[in-house]
Amino acid sequence: MQIYKKTRSRSSSLISLVIKVLIIFMIFAGIVFLLNKINFPTPNKTIEKIIPNENFKIVK
Repeated sequence: MQIYKKTRSRSSSLISLVIKVLIIFMIFAGIVFLLNKINFPTPNKTIEKIIPNENFKIVK
């Protein structure tokens, strides 16, 4: 039977977890920022659909 000794402390794993979360958050914020910079064209045609009254249900 071999003896296994942990050499890492819990604070070290906590720091690495915080760093990983910050990196993921920074990547997500960068993607959102870059998507915000893209100028998507707005639709020129208005979308209008007539819904008949028989499809509505009254909920009380």
